[in-house]
Amino acid sequence: MIDSFFPFSATTGPVTVRVSVSYLPEQSHPTLGRWFWAYHVRIENHGDTAVQLISRHWRIVDGRGQLSEVEGEGVVGEQPLIGPGEAFDYVSGCPLPTPEGSMVGSYMIESGNGTQMLVAIPHFPLVAPATAS
Repeated sequence: MIDSFFPFSATTGPVTVRVSVSYLPEQSHPTLGRWFWAYHVRIENHGDTAVQLISRHWRIVDGRGQLSEVEGEGVVGEQPLIGPGEAFDYVSGCPLPTPEGSMVGSYMIESGNGTQMLVAIPHFPLVAPATAS
């Protein structure tokens, strides 16, 4: 059931990152060259110790192949601590100047013992419906 809501997933060590994406026509203005998507991310900790999300790195490519990279601390203003067997969900958005593109990235996660690891965020497409072009 969860795979149908989150069709994109990647697992690194004990952490699984799942993503679903939705085109938002009410925030898009194709005639002005602006398309907008919301993406819902769930970060699951399947390990035995808590992990904390420290930072993020996104690679966003538009339909012309133009690459944008976004780096920063935490997500949506938080550096969540995710206990064993727990998950953290958030929703964010991405505007593009084309009706299609894609995103992929990674999180820096720190475990309770101070060890850091890069956790993969799965690649996912951003595709507006044909009627929105």
